Formats: sequence, C-alpha cells, structure tokens
Amino acid sequence: MKFWWFDPELNGGVAGRAFASLEQIFALTGERITQAPLSEMLRVEREGRSYYVKRYAGNGKNAVRRWFGLRQWFSPPRVKAEWRNLLAFREWGIPTARLLAYGIERRYGGFRRGALVTGEIRDTSDLARLAQENDARLRDRRWLSQVSAQMARIARRMHDAGFVHNDLKWRNLLVSEGQTPVVYVIDCPTGGFWWGPFLRYRIVKDLACLDKLAKYHLTRTRRLRFYLDYAGHSRLNADDKRRIRRIVDFFAGRE
Repeated sequence: MKFWWFDPELNGGVAGRAFASLEQIFALTGERITQAPLSEMLRVEREGRSYYVKRYAGNGKNAVRRWFGLRQWFSPPRVKAEWRNLLAFREWGIPTARLLAYGIERRYGGFRRGALVTGEIRDTSDLARLAQENDARLRDRRWLSQVSAQMARIARRMHDAGFVHNDLKWRNLLVSEGQTPVVYVIDCPTGGFWWGPFLRYRIVKDLACLDKLAKYHLTRTRRLRFYLDYAGHSRLNADDKRRIRRIVDFFAGRE
C-alpha cells in the first residue's frame, strides 16, 4: 500500500515532477545534509530554489527489533510523526518549514519506506551556528529579547497542548535575518503528546535542551527572563524554583 500527497501548487513545474511520487523521491540525488541509520536528508535544487528531502527506510538499528521485525509492525513510522508534527505546528501558529510532499509505503501492513519534502526557509540561520560563530546578535539585547520571547511562546504553546518536541535544541531553531527576527521550529520526528508525570518530565527535558547552550552564551538574567516569559509569571514561585533546579540539573554529568 502506498500513500503520497504533494502540494497542488507544484503541479506542472519542475519541482512538481521531481516530487510527484515516492519512487521519484527515492531516485533523487542531491547534497547530503545528514545521514542516520533510519534516515537521510538531501538538499535538492530546482529552478533556483532549494528543497529538503528527508527519506526514511528500514526497521531500526536495534538488532532484536530488526530480527523480529517489531518496529515496522508496532512502532509508528517516524516520517509519519514528523509530517503530522509539522502540520500541528502550522495549526498552532508556530512558524515552521512549508510541507510540500509526504507519504509512506507499506508492505503486508508493515512500514517499508517513507519521505517528506519541505521548502527552504530563506535568509535564516540556526541558533547553534550563531553560537558556534560567536555571532554579535547574541550580545544584542533588543534582538535577544525578541528571539527569547518567541522561543518562550513556542515552547508554551506546545506544552499547553500536551506536546513536547523532545529535541528542542538550538540547532532545530532557525532565526531570520533583519531587525525583526522570526523564530522557526524544524526537525521534529520524535515529538509527541504525553500526559501526567511523563509530560512534566519531558517538558523539563525540552527546557533543558534549550538551556544547554544558553548557559554558555546568555546571561543568567536573560535565561531567567526566558523562563518567566514561558511561565507567564512576573516573579518566581516555589514551583518555578523546583522546576528550574530540575532543568539546570537535567544534563548534569552527561555533557
């Protein structure tokens, strides 16, 4: 069984022909951006525009799961989770990459392969790169205030919906150029909905992922301002202080 969707606006164009089917997606060549046991991402150029093609195949790197084939039968395909998460971000008003095509192929009911295509978000850089390059914007109070407030709103919107990104690191946050920056969330194949203590734990993980680089590049005052914006409080209460301790300690001994 195959399912494939692509944006009707691509019909008739070069990109539309390139992304018209799953077979064509897996025949594409381009610049490899990332490669992992389950997936790879290519940058493909068509008519002066860049597109990101993420292809998934296989049952996973765990030998037991491969041997018994459990992943393809019982685990939701990551590619499906990723396109659903991008669609959810759009619904929640969270800026993200435009989803142009997606789908999967199953054989005898089990996952075989899948892919999704997103458009390039032009004139952006990820926050991890800015940190690596010691970009001057990370010392610009006005710029930081705008970016931090957006990050707080994005995290709060996800968490209020019971959703966690599960890899909310600076490399997965793009920021546009210019005096009025816009923050975009990308790359979310492991995000999902949780509840109760599981949700609370993963919220702390999301916030700790954001703080992992922030503690090296931002002042304590700026980090505190982010948290207060996230919590919607003017000052810390007892619950806030307990959560902040868990955030700060989350990766202790693992870096």
